[in-house]
Amino acid sequence: MLPWNRIFRPLAALLLAVAVALVPTVTAAAPTADARPGSGWNDYTCEPSAAHPRPVVLVHGTFGNSVDNWLGLAPYLKNRGYCVFSLDYGQLPGVPLFNGLGPVEKSAGQLAAYVDKVLTATGAAETDLVGHSQGGMMPRYYLKFLGGADKVNALVGIAPSNHGTTLSGLTRLLPYFPGVEDLLNEHTPALADQIVGSDVLTKLNAGGDTVPGVRYTVLATKYDEVVTPYRSQFLDGPGVRNVLLQDLCPLDFSEHLAIGLFDRIAFHEVTNALDPAHATPTTCASVFG
Repeated sequence: MLPWNRIFRPLAALLLAVAVALVPTVTAAAPTADARPGSGWNDYTCEPSAAHPRPVVLVHGTFGNSVDNWLGLAPYLKNRGYCVFSLDYGQLPGVPLFNGLGPVEKSAGQLAAYVDKVLTATGAAETDLVGHSQGGMMPRYYLKFLGGADKVNALVGIAPSNHGTTLSGLTRLLPYFPGVEDLLNEHTPALADQIVGSDVLTKLNAGGDTVPGVRYTVLATKYDEVVTPYRSQFLDGPGVRNVLLQDLCPLDFSEHLAIGLFDRIAFHEVTNALDPAHATPTTCASVFG
């Protein structure tokens, strides 16, 4: 029997991309990085503590935004004493709420400006970045080509599209549907940038996955149905720690969205990556932490 859920979820993502490309202009306003959710992140008066001297910048994924993507992780980190910030990037004209759709290179420039804003506000010398999906890959462009390595201590990628995705092989069908690939490139360039073999990923990964001076952590789930195969998320190079959540808790069934939105086992590993000197073992019991 065919695993229909694993077939239709990626197909739905592809169809959603086309739908977004055709959505009419509306007047609703998207949440902004300067909004201050009740949980207390994006507080530009926050002063980093001695225990957590670096502000944490959260980088949402494709179709995400600075609020919805982080309703779980931002309060989790804030409650543990971190200064937490999140930005919106990759906005397209006429597409509200759904961000992370613009070209990766341009989005990396937006991240660079936002990191400078956070460092100025907090007085910190460096920041730590935590990103989900595209948000775990795109910062590597900032680190490698836009001077980010001097301003970032660590990058934690949650299900990042580091080497692209086949969407469980469905992107290989694009040549059989004339016009669809052009539609994606024209209207949702970030999706095209994340397909295996794209020009952006070829440039990003040429000469090595990492840059000196930055610690990298990748958190992946074997049930990921979007960034496939899941091992393509892992990085090679010094200062890299690749983590498969099921090696820590076999009962963790999170897929691509859940790992970033509400998986407290993943959240515990994020805190370990941010503060490795005080890391504690991650187990299935971490859901109660």
